Amino acid sequence: MTAEITDETLKAAGWTMIETTGFLNLIGPLWERSVEGNHEYAILAVDKHHNRRNRVQGGVLMTLADRASGMIARVVSGRPTLATVQMDVHFIDAGQIGELLIAKPRVVRVTHTLIFTTAEVVADGRVVATASGVFKILKDNS
Repeated sequence: MTAEITDETLKAAGWTMIETTGFLNLIGPLWERSVEGNHEYAILAVDKHHNRRNRVQGGVLMTLADRASGMIARVVSGRPTLATVQMDVHFIDAGQIGELLIAKPRVVRVTHTLIFTTAEVVADGRVVATASGVFKILKDNS
């Protein structure tokens, strides 16, 4: 298990807290940083994230992969409004309470209307989930 992670240790490691609303506000806070030009997003797994086995609930991993993929799709497209039309998630290992869950998204392809992504969610050096997503580019405010 990793040492206790605090807001201060995250900030010292280059993480910045992102303002969130809605559902993500319930499972956050959400953190972001850039490592060698690559965007990363993270959630610290705390007690509210546990399932009946006292591991990280799969929905938390799915939400993190979806949000990270959507955010990188927005960065690459420059478009403010996208919608997830497909997200395939594979659970590789269990996330543990107390671990920092880091999503590492990547854009695979951009078309006029769709953005294809992949993401890897890691915790303490292990891959805990992988995801591939498709995002629809929407007209602004639709």
